[in-house]
Amino acid sequence: MKIVYDHQIFGWQKYGGISRYFFELANNIAISNAADVSVLSPLFVNSYLPLASENLHVIGRKWPAIRRSGRLFRALNQLMASALMRNLSPDIVHETYYSKHRNAPNNSRVVVTVFDMIHERFPTSFPAWDLTSREKVLAVQRADHIICISEQTRKDLIEILNINPDYTSVVHLGFSLTQGHNHAEVKTARADRPYFLYVGGRGGYKNFEGFIRAFVANSRLRAGFDVIAFGGGAFSSTERSWLAQLGLVGDHVRQVSGDDVQLAELYRGAEAFVYPSLYEGFGIPPLEAMGFDCPVVCSNTSSVPEVVGDAGLFFDPGDVGSIENALVQITENTSLRSALVARGRKRIEFFSWEKCASETVDIYKKVLA
Repeated sequence: MKIVYDHQIFGWQKYGGISRYFFELANNIAISNAADVSVLSPLFVNSYLPLASENLHVIGRKWPAIRRSGRLFRALNQLMASALMRNLSPDIVHETYYSKHRNAPNNSRVVVTVFDMIHERFPTSFPAWDLTSREKVLAVQRADHIICISEQTRKDLIEILNINPDYTSVVHLGFSLTQGHNHAEVKTARADRPYFLYVGGRGGYKNFEGFIRAFVANSRLRAGFDVIAFGGGAFSSTERSWLAQLGLVGDHVRQVSGDDVQLAELYRGAEAFVYPSLYEGFGIPPLEAMGFDCPVVCSNTSSVPEVVGDAGLFFDPGDVGSIENALVQITENTSLRSALVARGRKRIEFFSWEKCASETVDIYKKVLA
């Protein structure tokens, strides 16, 4: 069985959840010798591909990421990959994002992964030039099979795009951030005061503002804790303005950027990891937090309960009082904290990239049957 992953995500994403998924998927299938696996990306900027095992055939060269070069790389890859793809004669082409173009030869089967339906559920969170929804429809329509990363995503896909359920399957993601990171490598991540940790983008449906308003609403939380927002870029002028209006100045709420080692140390030291999203297609950060014995306080919506199971303290993300109450509980109830940590250790056993790869191979075999 010959599997090829196309160039799309690797040509424009240096780091990130989607390219991490496809790299781990391809690499683990290759290591298991379950198939002949290639990544075809003539020009790529991705930093995971150079870490591939010798079993994974990476066809392409790494180039420096140049700002606003995504469209150029996509066009060049589209042009160069066409002939190379035909020469590879894959049984299955797994498209790594949504495109209006078919990247597979006519005699190959096509598989696409749908990560979420956020663009469809929250269209106002995205600019008018964002074509993700339109290209997603085209990718789904030409696919021989669609993998969804959660039951919630599968349910939304079927409902919104009227997809035949027989052409869909659910395969949960794994996660890569583990206790293997060296404490000694980190010198700057620790905070002087207890802190809540937030990870990733902060706009729209991510509901960072709802979390901060809940934090500000409680005088004891404000007096005793800080908030660290990891990743997602520096605070915008708009964010700085409303933080100042709420009286949050200085380092009380701060943004930090760094690598996986720094993030691991922040998980280790946090009072709790807070995940206030209104919607998620899956959600890897709660699993990462559990891997470092960090209690998870999270939304009770979309796929979050599906992923977190009984290992989280849930709140209604649309209710500031509900979020506030959960934050207070996690700081005051030591037995609850201990129980969540213990449940978290058990919960993460259900999620691994090896399991994700094995279940995906089973789907490939069914597609070819």
